[in-house]
Amino acid sequence: MGCDGGTIPKRHELVKGPKKVEKVDKDAELVAQWNYCTLSQEILRRPIVACELGRLYNKDAVIEFLLDKSAEKALGKAASHIKSIKNVTELKLSDNPAWEGDRGSTKGDKHDDLQRARFICPVAGLEMNGRHRFCFLRRCGCVFSERALKEIKAEVCHTCGAAFQEEDVIVLNGTKEDVELLKSRMEERRLRARLEKKTKKPKAAESASKPDVSEGCPGPSRVKAGKAEAPGLEEKAAAGSSAAKAVRPPGAAAKRSIADSEESETYKSLFTTHSSAKRSKEESAHWVTHTSYCF
Repeated sequence: MGCDGGTIPKRHELVKGPKKVEKVDKDAELVAQWNYCTLSQEILRRPIVACELGRLYNKDAVIEFLLDKSAEKALGKAASHIKSIKNVTELKLSDNPAWEGDRGSTKGDKHDDLQRARFICPVAGLEMNGRHRFCFLRRCGCVFSERALKEIKAEVCHTCGAAFQEEDVIVLNGTKEDVELLKSRMEERRLRARLEKKTKKPKAAESASKPDVSEGCPGPSRVKAGKAEAPGLEEKAAAGSSAAKAVRPPGAAAKRSIADSEESETYKSLFTTHSSAKRSKEESAHWVTHTSYCF
């Protein structure tokens, strides 16, 4: 049964105590947050986007997630608040000139500095490695360190000059308190957008139900154009409209007869309503033609 030959077991070999709580390495956690996609766990590569809670993603990973929302994906909970591509913002990042990346030695004879970041703050020059708090503007997507935004206070972006408000500043990979604050702002923003969309629908329905009065009643531009083209046309139209007001429905265009107009007889003879265009049965032929004088 063992323990033969004079071996003496120790207490920790016989009694199983409580397991030690595994502590997460802070350096490894920072590297995972700032260098890898939250959704696909792949290395971040341009185009890089961020959600309204301040998490970093690869844009192609977000598009694949929106196209295929299968329940088998365990990492889908990290992006459950992303309903469309409009809920993420493409980031405008400034490259770090001191970052070598894969250009360094791959033989293992060189120390890899995990705190060296690919991107820096374009104002303060701080590296975006998790040691310093970074933010991005939701409207333009420019990324700055929080120190730069506090020291150089302005209402416009330091890079592109776009105006922004305090609600547009989103902290990247913030604490639990930051995430809760950003989540409440996100819900308020989406609720406000839904209410605005609902108020726009009744207005669009009312404008569609109103009759188009401009077709029956010509505007001042049409009347002025008519005066310039044919002088005296307004007087003739007024004479014909007084007789037809009792017959035509409201909003209908006034119809004017050429035979009742004051034009010359030569001009009236061009139309089929003139007396010269009408023929008697004796004058008309017995065959059918396709001219305008066939009655």
